[in-house]
Amino acid sequence: MNLVIVESPAKAKTINKYLGSGYEVLASYGHIRDLPSKDGSVLPDDDFAMHWEVDAKASKRLSEIAEAAKRADRVILATDPDREGEAISWHVLEVLNKKKALKDTEVQRVTFNAITKAAVLEAMANPRQLDMELVEAYLARRALDYLVGFNLSPVLWRKLPGARSAGRVQSVALRIVVDREMEIEKFKAQEYWSVEADLVADSPPFTTRLVKHAGKRIQRLDIPTEEMAFAARDAIQAGDFTIKSVEKKPAKRSPAPPFTTSTLQQEASRKLGFTAQRTMQAAQKLYEGVDDTGGLITYMRTDGLFVSPEGIAQAREVIADRFGPAYVPAEPRYYKTKAKNAQEAHEAIRPTNIARHPESLRLEGDLQR
Repeated sequence: MNLVIVESPAKAKTINKYLGSGYEVLASYGHIRDLPSKDGSVLPDDDFAMHWEVDAKASKRLSEIAEAAKRADRVILATDPDREGEAISWHVLEVLNKKKALKDTEVQRVTFNAITKAAVLEAMANPRQLDMELVEAYLARRALDYLVGFNLSPVLWRKLPGARSAGRVQSVALRIVVDREMEIEKFKAQEYWSVEADLVADSPPFTTRLVKHAGKRIQRLDIPTEEMAFAARDAIQAGDFTIKSVEKKPAKRSPAPPFTTSTLQQEASRKLGFTAQRTMQAAQKLYEGVDDTGGLITYMRTDGLFVSPEGIAQAREVIADRFGPAYVPAEPRYYKTKAKNAQEAHEAIRPTNIARHPESLRLEGDLQR
């Protein structure tokens, strides 16, 4: 028997259906251990040793996982394919070792970017070991959260009653806000005017802006007073308008790049008024799937812009069938992340099956939008 450990029960149900008999899929329900909120959880003088505490709600689930692991021939850690997912797998493995539930049992790590049968089966066929570099990155982040937040938050609570917390992220964000505010305070306001005219010339009305006056090219701050603006207006009205030249240039518009986590949140905020938390909650449900649909989108925590060859081929096929071959470019577009330190471990966010129209699915609420 193969024991597969995932994070959520909804995901466990879907994956169990894909794998069939011979596999038992259990959920950890997210993180199972954390640093207790007391002195001594992280010891900088002892090579940053960290003392973990099992969550009270997770104890029963861990006992069930440990009992299943004792019966298993192979334990497969299949938590999310990011740093936090790697950390959860590491925590589960640590607890199972302490409970002596593994003995000679083989332990493997698998990740998949989409909860579809093909993606899950491919991941199972290509297992790996835990990525300890990702785990160590998580440990460093968690230690910083504790060392900064645990010491700084009480100061914040004393000075600003009602404040929630301070820490690794909030402190830096606050510093950035303070720096920008100081720049705003240093800014010296300067009055300027612009002169515009609404014109019609065998065309729909259009607005023009004064760019040259009295033989001098007008820059943004070159008309600093109302008197100069009205003088320019009067000089223009005293003469006639003449079309000097007409230029026609082809306009080219490129499609927006595929969604990353940040652009997904921005677009949901702009078009739907969603908060980032609301967006990610809806995306998580779409990733895990609804009822028996399987995963509807690829993993939603990514800053990668690339799309898998299978996804590109499917999109081109569906566009050709639905809109016609004229709408399919001769060569597919490829996008690259400009950020130097982008973590492009996962492809961009896309539908797992673009041929499946949303109207054919039983989606409600935010998922339907």
